[in-house]
Amino acid sequence: MLSHGDITALSAPPGNVTCAEPGGRSYVELNPALWSRLAWQQRPTYRSTSLSVHLRATRPRGVRYRTNQSLASDEQGPASPGCPAEGSPLNWDESKKYADHVRKHGIIQFLNIYNKVKDRQRDVLKWGDEVEYMLVELDDKDEKVRLVLNGGDVLDTLQDQGENINPNHPTLWRPEYGSYMIEGTPGQPYGGTMSEFNTVEGNMGKRRREASSVLNQNETLCTITSFPRLGCPGFTKPEHRPTPVEKGASKSLFFPDEAINRHPRFSALTRNIRHRRGEKVAINVPIFKDKCTPSPFVEEFLEDDGEAARAALPDHIYMDAMGFGMGNCCLQVTFQACSIDEARYLYDQLATFCPIVMALSAASPFYRGYVSDIDCRWGVISASVDDRTQEERGLKPLKNNKYRIFKSRYDSIDSYLSSCGEKYNDIDLTIDKEVYEQLLSAGIDKLLAQHIAHLFIRDPIYVFKERIHLDDENEADHFENLQSTNWQTMRFKPPPPNSDIGWRVEFRPMEVQLTDFENAAYVVFVVLLTRVILSYKLDFLIPLSKVDENMKVAQMRNAVQEGMFYFRKDIFKGCNPVLDGTPSAQNGLETDGANEEYTLMSIDTIINGKDGVFQGLIPILNCYLENMEVDVDTRCTILNYLKLIKKRASGELMTMAKWMREFVAKHPQYKQDSVLTDKINYDLFRKCDRIAKGEEQCPELIGNPVNKFK
Repeated sequence: MLSHGDITALSAPPGNVTCAEPGGRSYVELNPALWSRLAWQQRPTYRSTSLSVHLRATRPRGVRYRTNQSLASDEQGPASPGCPAEGSPLNWDESKKYADHVRKHGIIQFLNIYNKVKDRQRDVLKWGDEVEYMLVELDDKDEKVRLVLNGGDVLDTLQDQGENINPNHPTLWRPEYGSYMIEGTPGQPYGGTMSEFNTVEGNMGKRRREASSVLNQNETLCTITSFPRLGCPGFTKPEHRPTPVEKGASKSLFFPDEAINRHPRFSALTRNIRHRRGEKVAINVPIFKDKCTPSPFVEEFLEDDGEAARAALPDHIYMDAMGFGMGNCCLQVTFQACSIDEARYLYDQLATFCPIVMALSAASPFYRGYVSDIDCRWGVISASVDDRTQEERGLKPLKNNKYRIFKSRYDSIDSYLSSCGEKYNDIDLTIDKEVYEQLLSAGIDKLLAQHIAHLFIRDPIYVFKERIHLDDENEADHFENLQSTNWQTMRFKPPPPNSDIGWRVEFRPMEVQLTDFENAAYVVFVVLLTRVILSYKLDFLIPLSKVDENMKVAQMRNAVQEGMFYFRKDIFKGCNPVLDGTPSAQNGLETDGANEEYTLMSIDTIINGKDGVFQGLIPILNCYLENMEVDVDTRCTILNYLKLIKKRASGELMTMAKWMREFVAKHPQYKQDSVLTDKINYDLFRKCDRIAKGEEQCPELIGNPVNKFK
């Protein structure tokens, strides 16, 4: 923690820089080494607020203090700290000149951090959630629903009314990719006591009410994963036309640049992905074939220069912009572990749950005004930021590029990090061999070295010209540039430089849910899983190739009921060298068919158990809770949450995706042609809004929970 002397010095310290941005708003940039000791995450999403009260008591009128840490979510990639983040992202031709420089110094920065904190132990459990929201207008006169492109103004208002004046404000707000989006988090991380679980839903409710209070009439805040008519004519307020020519950031036929966050880093990210790839991103989602859906389903695109016609597949919904993926909303959880070994163990174990929880949270069946044949956004967002060239995708022989890369930057993990997981690393892992050897020579073990060397096969998507030459001992921008633009199902997060923050892991596959009750339930479920895994020394590891197969199944329509997933049969006898000293296994998995460690299971079996097959996660969690000291109120809250997960898994309750499909199928205007009209979309959002606000019950989706947080 900072001393009072540190805080006093920070109010007007030598070396801090006063910056101005367009509009005349001034900021005092704070020393990164001091600030990073306060920030719980890599950005100031979770931070000590004791600093803020002293700063604001001494600040000049008209000046706002801002940290020298990135304000951007990891979802958007790094925004270099300080004034440059407000200034000058380089275009791709300029950025690529510094790719080797960024990689070289990124490794130096990682090694500096690692060597300082590799032996740190006994960090306390902290965790927190991130919820992404859409700003929506419900036009009752025209019976249309539109995305409202004023997220920047809403964000400024929320910060000015909250964290900028109240040091103990219970919520924090951050920008997101879409200009119609914002992200909300708790003002402080949650701790390790069971009673913390009883506060999650209440804090989510505070966020929803707080943001809703600054919206205009007929506007509302929605936690919807994918806006069903994103990219359709007139889907924004104010209405804007796309810019399908080279001057446009995305060059999209459907998604206007005005729907991208106004900060220049977002447009730069969008444009540079397209330029590095050498063509527009191409997203093809299979269309749901209803009775009257044309077969084959083939579209003609106005203003197409031929690229869309070449990229679009028959019987698929075609999309062509980063916004179709990064413009979706999600729900994420970050955990601080007690040590690097525990973080690596949790990273591996939770990776096996990513497809399971994603299928359980399925909430995105509609794209660009059509009913699709998938229920989850993962493949869409993966394709939306796929900057690989044709050579890297294996479509042409390698000539100008170094590597054949098998996945998008946004995809499932490619290697386990703990020695438990080594023998299950059975998929091809492309690495930068020079980086790998450098890390080994510096004392990094093989598994962590190959993980970092795999991240560093990528190019930095953009660079700020003012942030090229850095102090590698005290800054980590170049490392974070590549780390935070590898958007995987799990993220392994080293501490920031010179901070008291521990080693963290981020759980990233969940779709956001309609209500605060559901979002709290999924968050608490995942946090409880981590407690049980660590307490009982459980082992859920299976070959990583099987996890990848599970990821494909998880996105399918009604996967929660119809999909079968590879899952470990005996989770109580496994390799847990971090926790019990068991020696690690050797690389390369060989299993005798009679003693297979894993088998195909339904999600119902995985969650609720089946005699002779698997105990079930809910019974295991209940056993854990029975052995913990939990007050009655908290226990009741947790049981309500677990009941939702249990019933979603069994099919007694619908996923959001299935519920939305049934709503559309029963709508009188639906013509069984896979088309979702403005009127259908309006009625869907009107109902969703009433449910989210507690004005209407929806027992088929969430049951009948007791709502203590109204």
